Amino acid sequence: MSATLTLGPVLFHWPAERLLDFYARIADEAPVDIVHVGEIVCSKRAPFVDPVLPEIIERLRRGGKTVVLSSRALVMTERESRMMTEQIAMAETPDMLIEANDLGAVRSLAGRPHVIGPFINVYNEGTLDYLVRQGAMRVCLPPELPGTAIAALAKVSSVPLEVLVFGRMPLAISARCFHARAHGLHKDSCRYMCGNDPDGRSVKTLDGEAFLAINGTQTMSHTCLNLSGEIPGLMEAGIRHFRLSPQDTDMVAVISLFRRIAEQQIDPAEASRQLASLAKGLRFSNGFIHGREGRAILQARFGHTQ
Repeated sequence: MSATLTLGPVLFHWPAERLLDFYARIADEAPVDIVHVGEIVCSKRAPFVDPVLPEIIERLRRGGKTVVLSSRALVMTERESRMMTEQIAMAETPDMLIEANDLGAVRSLAGRPHVIGPFINVYNEGTLDYLVRQGAMRVCLPPELPGTAIAALAKVSSVPLEVLVFGRMPLAISARCFHARAHGLHKDSCRYMCGNDPDGRSVKTLDGEAFLAINGTQTMSHTCLNLSGEIPGLMEAGIRHFRLSPQDTDMVAVISLFRRIAEQQIDPAEASRQLASLAKGLRFSNGFIHGREGRAILQARFGHTQ
């Protein structure tokens, strides 16, 4: 069975014009099979994204991509609950799947085909089985799972499992806006400061060491996950779906490299070297899959997930 590449939703606050240009390139040039769209981090950003979503979706479909609409990762207010309800209503159309990123969406989607996103903690067989019985057709596992756990879940899963293989890792989401606070602003008058950091804003320890990244209300890894060298082992373990998260770089080139890896057209070590030239200074990591701290970078080992 061949590999399926998925492009996750843009997690950062990019202008609508940039989103339109970005997805036009993805539609025309990127060898990706499934594309997730939608504002999932902050509902205040939605008015910038939602008006251009129909055009983005239509453009991607004309390019032969399967489109999935991703739900918010944290729903707190009645307004956000209404927005989620309107979003889920789109799932009634046969050609539109919704990705649930919180348990409220899982409950609302119960009995309908849907996708489970990486913001829902799927750590064991019982949780996986429950979600499948609710209607999940594909499950994207959290990025912090070690390879042994991924292999164990793949062995028993009746639906495709997906693994995040590129991009800053989503670690947590909060009611507070870290970007606003960093600029001495309140969340309600944030002035959309997160838009100044298209890859997130680095956070340093008191000793000056880069530690995390903030993206509005979201906490992310400072390092960029790069599992290019782990693809052979993951495929050996039964994983066929691989997700890439958009970063402020040439994502068409990044996706093309991962496609070549999945089809064994390039050595993963050479692909990693090429990725480094595209990363714009982002430091790579792969520690979680080895059962280590997430920011570590270790030598990939073929079949280590077994």
